[in-house]
Amino acid sequence: MSIRERLSGNEAIATAMRQINPDVVAAFPITPSTEIPQYFSSYVANGKVDSVFVPVESEHSAMSATIGASAAGARAMTATSSCGLAYMWEMLYVAASDRLPLALALVNRALSGPININCDHSDAMGARDAGWIQLFSENNQEAYDNMVMAFRISEHPDVRLPIMVCQDGFIISHGVENIELLEDDVVKNFVGEYRPEHYLLNASEPLAIGPYANPPYVMEAKRANLQALENSKKVMLDVAADFERISGRKYSFFESYRMEDADYAMVIMGSAAGTGKDAVDALRSMGIRAGLIKVRMFRPFPASQIAEALKNVKVVACMDRTESFNTVTGPLGADVRCALYDADIHAKFVNYVYGLGGRDVTVASLTSVYEDMMKIAADGTVGQTYRYLSLKG
Repeated sequence: MSIRERLSGNEAIATAMRQINPDVVAAFPITPSTEIPQYFSSYVANGKVDSVFVPVESEHSAMSATIGASAAGARAMTATSSCGLAYMWEMLYVAASDRLPLALALVNRALSGPININCDHSDAMGARDAGWIQLFSENNQEAYDNMVMAFRISEHPDVRLPIMVCQDGFIISHGVENIELLEDDVVKNFVGEYRPEHYLLNASEPLAIGPYANPPYVMEAKRANLQALENSKKVMLDVAADFERISGRKYSFFESYRMEDADYAMVIMGSAAGTGKDAVDALRSMGIRAGLIKVRMFRPFPASQIAEALKNVKVVACMDRTESFNTVTGPLGADVRCALYDADIHAKFVNYVYGLGGRDVTVASLTSVYEDMMKIAADGTVGQTYRYLSLKG
């Protein structure tokens, strides 16, 4: 039986962590992820978990301690946001290249500057090339579900990579919603015991983790990391199928919303997808064939599946909640555009930067994107392909 609760996104993640009962959690507080280790440390203090909680002096040390614990053979986790993730930068690459299946709860927040504590995806997008699996959440329920599934994906023998579960800062992290939790024993059985094959504390198998690599070995290591990411696609689908059996909730690479006959498609990630669905519903009520794709698994990117979902649309609008400063596309826009090109799909394409630093994302603002797509379809001219949405002045 599911348990009905009202929880914030941070509480939902912390609850999933309690049910997983990891061996080690290391963390340093930073807004808006502070509540996650705060809640979890109370579980440790109250004896609700067997975990060792390691309070450290910085986010770099938080990831370093998590890496050390994972390398030693422990199931290990941490949480951070924004500049905290940036401070971990060096160690993110270490975690992936050492093939350590640790988990990070990332509460998305703008990177400075200017100084801003509100939501955008610049932190996660900056880390997109570090070799991690990245899952994005639309709401509190998905944040919880993604965290419950995280270790089943990352610890699989064909994967063994770190995983990042992302949720939008303040919008999800501090917003309270109705949520359905799984029972503790159901989560425990679903996640299972962690049995690492190779680890530092195995006295019968001396080994080094993270040694220096000369030029003859580095490219092969990166190629192996890439293959593991490719393997994680099938593993994620298998885990999602198992999760559906215990929860009734279905997950895949992305969610297709009213895409069966869509002429105009928006591709988006995170909490704004819910706002986009409201815009789609309103347009559908007027006879406009609007649709939406909400990307859940951003790394590895499901390019061929995205292309297949978009093959019949007239115009595609990609929504990037970050600025990559290449003056051409955002990260999501670049990946979708490559997917369309490789599949020889010639839909008109436009890319929007939106919601930076917590800028409001409304049904009206996203409806205007569909109106732009309709204009593009009508006259066949895209014009400026890289645009800002809701820019003042």
